Amino acid sequence: MTVQGGSLAIRGRLLSFDADPRDEALGRAVRYIEDGLVVVEKGLIREVGEASDLLQRLRPDMTVVDHRPHLVLPGFIDPHLHMPQTQVIASYGAELMEWLAKYTFPEESRYGDPAVAASASRFLLDELLASGTTTAGVFCTSHPESVDAFFTEAAGRGMRMVAGKVMMDRNGPPALLDTPETGYQQSRDLIRRWHGKGRLSYAISPRFAPTSSEMQLEAAEALASEFPDMHIQTHLSENEAEIAFVREAFPWSKDYTEVYERYGLVREKAMFGHCIHLSVRERAALSAGGATAVFCPTSNLFLGSGLFDREAMREGGIRIGLATDIGGGTSYSMLRTAAEAYKVLALRGQKLPALEAFHMMTAGNAEAMGLDSRIGRLVPGHEADFVVLDSSATATMRRRMERVETLEEELFALMTLGDERATVATYVFGERAYERGTTRRPLPARQDHAPPDGAPDAGEPAQ
Repeated sequence: MTVQGGSLAIRGRLLSFDADPRDEALGRAVRYIEDGLVVVEKGLIREVGEASDLLQRLRPDMTVVDHRPHLVLPGFIDPHLHMPQTQVIASYGAELMEWLAKYTFPEESRYGDPAVAASASRFLLDELLASGTTTAGVFCTSHPESVDAFFTEAAGRGMRMVAGKVMMDRNGPPALLDTPETGYQQSRDLIRRWHGKGRLSYAISPRFAPTSSEMQLEAAEALASEFPDMHIQTHLSENEAEIAFVREAFPWSKDYTEVYERYGLVREKAMFGHCIHLSVRERAALSAGGATAVFCPTSNLFLGSGLFDREAMREGGIRIGLATDIGGGTSYSMLRTAAEAYKVLALRGQKLPALEAFHMMTAGNAEAMGLDSRIGRLVPGHEADFVVLDSSATATMRRRMERVETLEEELFALMTLGDERATVATYVFGERAYERGTTRRPLPARQDHAPPDGAPDAGEPAQ
């Protein structure tokens, strides 16, 4: 599978991050060019600099897209969401375990139908692109068909995506359960079929400890051992009732995190959603393993799960991601997600300045996903995924901008008041994938859906 990528130059107000503004002086952490140009060739960034300089050296046939006065940033990155939950978002009145049983598991049981999975994949990726998100960590269902559908759709758009088949062999409806053997074999088959094809990466994806037996966690451990550079994604310590459930299911464990430790799942490129109620020992274990804690503020508020402790994570030396967690989360927009993160942290007596938030949504999340050598910054050699943002997209935002005096004030207003309406355009590997004001592709009637075609030939997975 070959991704061709586009060649063009994009002009606008360029913003990118070389480091977390909390850790470095702004001059070393933040790159901002008031009138800048990003030159793209074959889907990769070739040059970044002042427009007045680079315009004089462009090839005569190079297309220049002028997005002034808008901001141009690396595409947003969302390290934790669920493809099959686009129709359970905004389901009323339940905490985590009840919400799963009442809404999520019945919905996910439909995804053995390739047409259902294909429709949801198209819808999800359309929504992400409209929100400026170009990369995500995605849970499919336990059905291999759901992964084939998602990766087929993502590959057709040339997107960098990380996804996997949920492994779950207990405490769910029969239509969702695999076995330790089938969970392992189906995952391995999907790895061979998709991992390293184009811009796609597979993630070993045990749903969470309550839905996996010890034999299945051993199967996940076997996969993790066979593919030591592969992503792992799961959930950890989201809800007090969930933690109590794990304590009963694994009575030998000191705590929830030790369940994953025993099976070799706490390591680099392992992404643990939520991580709200961790002990000091658990935070030390995540840090020692090089794992990532993923903060999902809209989901945590909606399900009443608790308040993420960013300061404790930072003090423990743990990588932190920021994610929508669709569909427990309530918005596809990383801007809305950052706004809710600010409020969650305020309730903790903590702060999230705008520059730190935009770093999290771009370079920070790239690092949290182990993809920082490829995406998340506007630097030569990185892949050309961009979002173009309008800080005056609505009447409310325009009025606020009349009193804004600094870039940081603008960014804070954009993150607090913005949503998908602020997305002017989204670029994927140098090609425009979304443009504001254009009609999105309509979803066909269900009977017209065709199963995803043309999955790539199986081959040895890239390591």
